[in-house]
Amino acid sequence: MNDCHETPNRNAVPLTAIGEEIPLIALAGQPNMGKSTIFNLLTGLNQHVGNWPGKTVERREGSFHYNQQTFRLVDLPGTYSLTANSPEELIAREFILVEKPAVVVAVVSAANLERSLYLVSELAALGVPLVVALNMMDVAAKEGIQVDTSLLEEALGIPVVPMTASRAAGVRELLGVVQEVLDGKRVPAPQPPEVRSDHQEVWKEVEQLIAPYVPAPYPQSWMALKLLEGDVEAARRMQAALPHDVWEQVQILLRAHDDAFLAVATGRYEWIGRTIGTAVTQHKIGQIGWTERIDRWAAHPVWGLFILAGILGLVFWLTFTLGAPLQELLDARVVVSFSGLASRALATTPSWVQGVIVDGLIGGVGSVLTFLPILIIFFATFALLEDIGYMARAAYVMDNLMHLMGLHGKSFLPLFLGFGCNVPAIMGTRVIDSWPARLLTILIAPLVPCTARMAVVAFIAPAFFGGNAVWVSWGLVMLSLLTLVIAGVLLNQVIFKGQRSAFIMEMPLYHIPNGRTIGLLVWQRSFSFVRKAGTAILAMSLLVWGLSYLPGGDLNTSFLARFGQLVEPVGRWIGLDWRLTVALITSFPAKENAIATLGVIFGNSSEAGLAGLLASTFSMASALSFLVVTMLFIPCMATVAVIKQETDSWRWTLLSVFMLLLVSVAAGAVAYRLASLLGF
Repeated sequence: MNDCHETPNRNAVPLTAIGEEIPLIALAGQPNMGKSTIFNLLTGLNQHVGNWPGKTVERREGSFHYNQQTFRLVDLPGTYSLTANSPEELIAREFILVEKPAVVVAVVSAANLERSLYLVSELAALGVPLVVALNMMDVAAKEGIQVDTSLLEEALGIPVVPMTASRAAGVRELLGVVQEVLDGKRVPAPQPPEVRSDHQEVWKEVEQLIAPYVPAPYPQSWMALKLLEGDVEAARRMQAALPHDVWEQVQILLRAHDDAFLAVATGRYEWIGRTIGTAVTQHKIGQIGWTERIDRWAAHPVWGLFILAGILGLVFWLTFTLGAPLQELLDARVVVSFSGLASRALATTPSWVQGVIVDGLIGGVGSVLTFLPILIIFFATFALLEDIGYMARAAYVMDNLMHLMGLHGKSFLPLFLGFGCNVPAIMGTRVIDSWPARLLTILIAPLVPCTARMAVVAFIAPAFFGGNAVWVSWGLVMLSLLTLVIAGVLLNQVIFKGQRSAFIMEMPLYHIPNGRTIGLLVWQRSFSFVRKAGTAILAMSLLVWGLSYLPGGDLNTSFLARFGQLVEPVGRWIGLDWRLTVALITSFPAKENAIATLGVIFGNSSEAGLAGLLASTFSMASALSFLVVTMLFIPCMATVAVIKQETDSWRWTLLSVFMLLLVSVAAGAVAYRLASLLGF
């Protein structure tokens, strides 16, 4: 074996020997099992987040070092099974079968073993080297559940490692077992479930018929099992591979046993039941776990709504109590000071050079970067809610309200994601089984105020409304959500004729949040925002500056002013002059551009900062109108693109854009006139 290659840094971890193939490990598991926590613990910042080729499903891959060796780690999409009912399930199984990872680590919950073993029952049938990470041992103990890991390992025929990933307990032991499997010191011998006895004969018959034609790398028995289940993707592959007469024989067998999918599922549940009976001791009858105690309030149909409203209110209170002062500090001490320094340093350069640097770069991008404290608070609070398991409760208590729109509580999950960003919210609608419900959720999702819109509000509201900024912001959020409900009801009645769909959803047990996971999520999202500020927003800021400078260097006669004056009649109708109107229009590529544009137009060298300049220039009525329109305006370019991608229709995409354009202008006009009547 070659010597290990070391980097010049003496503190660096040694890498895999030159010429050796880096072992690939795959993490598989159902949602809310702690899979992402383990991935983050192992990879830290050595991870890459993107999309799977040709899919909107997120792909997370990273690397880590253990015992002088480098490993690749892929976090497979969370799936409840390996049946091709969703892109996530298809991606997970195709990756395992085609890429053939050296080890597949199945992450299961000790507190909910019966549910999480279903995926293990399917993985065991694939014939891959398998290790079970028995996570959430602490949660199981609090719920009065005891799991005998040695008996569980014996029943499964698979190495089992007890863990509490939220405290990093058991991670080193897991890596030790994975290393033993890779070295051949431990050989997993999975004992997969069998089909119910009355359908085993037909399973063998189907396997015999297809055996000579099953394409690599798919196992013959597994492919026959998938045909019995009615797996559409497996049927498509085998129809293409089989001669016509053989395919007809297979179809005759399957039609004669059209209940075979029940036999397959029954076999798996019987296997799970035997395993649970062997290794798990449940809490005493009548003993109430802490999850059930909390859910008496958090999942209550009435009190749950108050708790949800209180949590959202707390998020906004934290934003303005902690985030707004930090934002003002960054604006006054960093952006304004830096603008002054740059102006003095460039005093002898041509005016256009000063304009590009001071107004275009610092005034535009600098103003947007002051959002960062606010966004970090949003990212951290919502990541915390997701990590402890509260998101599912929020969906549950919102189910009745969702029904007003013909939706169900499951639609609340992607809508809730919209508070972070509308793009993943729309992508998240894939969890909704019904296409009409999914489409309706996509159309109303942009009405959820994302962090970019809220950052604009957080910048402008304190400047105009002072101590009442929290209440104004709360009112704007409530206006957006009320508009969402009204739009959903109307769209459901007019387009979908009042259709309704059922709500079936499993709620995870509460667990202690993992600070590392939350921290990495905040870092990734914050870094993404800063990267956007350094690319798209920078480009838009420089473009706006160029239009404001050309052709003669005078803002009032510039191309930007001419364009603004062209659309000013519409803006005047809602109380906005050409500058605010242009800022609104330039928010289409990214909502933060509204502030970047105002930063370019007004500059940011005044001691009062941009917020002070705006407050001294516009009335509160105009500011309120601008904020109302911003909250309801057409979504950003990325959101429009993903609406087109998810609906595969320009008709639905344009309907969303024009609906929001009309709603925002109408609401802005009403807000401006009411505020003017009240003397603001």
